[in-house]
Amino acid sequence: MVSIVNAVRDLGRLRQIYVVLVRHGFGELAQRLGLGARGRAQALPELPPGEVSEASEALVEAPEAEAKRGEEERRRISLPERVRLVCMDLGPSFVKLGQIASTRPDVLPPDWIVELKKLQDEVNPLPWSDIKPAVEASLGAPIEDVYERFEERPLAAASIGQVHRAVLKHADGPQEVVVKVQRPGVRTTVARDLELLHALAKLIERTIPESALYQPSALVDQFDRAITSELDFGLEAEHAEKFARNFAGHPHARFPRVYREASSKTVLTLELLPGGKVYDEIRDHGHKGPAIAQAAVGIVVKMIFEDGFFHADPHPGNILISGDPDSPTIGLIDLGMVGRLSPEMRDKTLDLMIAAVRQDHLGVADALYAIGTPTKKVDMRAYRAEVSVLAEKYLGRPLKEIDVAAMISDLMRGASKYGIEIPPDFLLVGKAIMTIEGVGKEIDPDLDVFGVARPFFLDLLRKRYSPERIGMELWRGVERLSGAAYDLPQQLREVLDDLRLGRLSLRTTDPTLPRTVDRLGRRLFAGLVVATFVFSGTWLLQTNRMDPLGITLLVFGVLVMFGHVALDVLRHLR
Repeated sequence: MVSIVNAVRDLGRLRQIYVVLVRHGFGELAQRLGLGARGRAQALPELPPGEVSEASEALVEAPEAEAKRGEEERRRISLPERVRLVCMDLGPSFVKLGQIASTRPDVLPPDWIVELKKLQDEVNPLPWSDIKPAVEASLGAPIEDVYERFEERPLAAASIGQVHRAVLKHADGPQEVVVKVQRPGVRTTVARDLELLHALAKLIERTIPESALYQPSALVDQFDRAITSELDFGLEAEHAEKFARNFAGHPHARFPRVYREASSKTVLTLELLPGGKVYDEIRDHGHKGPAIAQAAVGIVVKMIFEDGFFHADPHPGNILISGDPDSPTIGLIDLGMVGRLSPEMRDKTLDLMIAAVRQDHLGVADALYAIGTPTKKVDMRAYRAEVSVLAEKYLGRPLKEIDVAAMISDLMRGASKYGIEIPPDFLLVGKAIMTIEGVGKEIDPDLDVFGVARPFFLDLLRKRYSPERIGMELWRGVERLSGAAYDLPQQLREVLDDLRLGRLSLRTTDPTLPRTVDRLGRRLFAGLVVATFVFSGTWLLQTNRMDPLGITLLVFGVLVMFGHVALDVLRHLR
């Protein structure tokens, strides 16, 4: 076994993980991974001699009280809940990993998804004495030169950073802003945890074969991409500016303005959007749930199906409501996690939604197959039957009664069952739709997602089959065809030149060839051995009749021959 201690060199963190696993009833899992005193014999031999004593101190047994607590918890609490508790005890990186895992209904069962969605990324704020030097170092100027006022107490704090209210000095006059400040040292912490998570995922897959069902390495890879993009505030600034361009003039959507002169990779200064939280505005300021829900669904549908660039986490904490109660304005914040769909993927996703609206079960199955990537040969008859059964469960109802979130979740799980890998960005589409539908139905129980989205879908279909787009596609096809016609004569000439000069070679692969060569080699070896024994025994008997050694060699040769024939027959039968 490759030592995880040798892989990450973070023995204190490793011991903490081991103790937390034991505390929540995963002691056996920790032992199978080679952690703890029982796993020391597997883990320590690969360490340099100078580190063995340090590792020995780290890889100790968890306190007996923790082990007893773990046994009691395993009997009393469900497995998904214990996994959530492990994530909470191990801190922000593992909490975020759990949140990412909650977006994978194609991998995890529904009860796991429900439990992991409870994870909240909340930490204690850093003191002002740590934040002020970080802001000044990142912006290259004293805070007083950039801001007229900067509130020391944060509005919110998370694992990546915390948000402060401030007043920015600006050419157009003082501007009310919020300043997002990255926690000092968080990049180092995240890098260390990522290294640890990658090593743990590989170790789990290697030592626990049944874990392949949950794709540990794929989940960690997805988390790696998400957390790495969140660490670069410059990317979030670009996202905010792109959303603002896409929704310029939109009556219901608003995104914060970015003040580039007071922003960097670790500090982001944004316009302070007016408004309040969804539930507060409905309760205290007369805003109407149905108006907010319909506007929010329209915004998300436009993001996904028209722009192909969407907010991947539109939960209530990232939504601000302002404006007229009958025609609300929805402000979206925290734009670090986004999804993207290519024009081709947008068309395939639209086909899936249109098939669902038409209640076309086979159309849903074919659209989902086109979206995914088969990782093995798919039994299309069985796959279509499975998806049809799942789709019929939802599509047999009136449109407004369809649970879109549950339908998408079940369809993705059905595709995964048949080895169809769903692209990560489509999973984010599912997460965004599930989140906004969940919020929408809380404030408007009669929300009809398909009914709200239908005009958008019809408009997109008209655009897809408009003369302008068809003409563009035809022109693009002509360009590709003309390029191929230009290249074809030259490519044919190169092939003919190679043929004339004897440089042309053909390669073929035969999947049965290695087995055939192996069988031939074993037969040849066995034949040489048998021939040697028979020749030697015969020679000894000719020189000295009834020589015991000669008889032994002949008998042994015959036994080897029959043994080889019997093994060959057994292999063939398998």
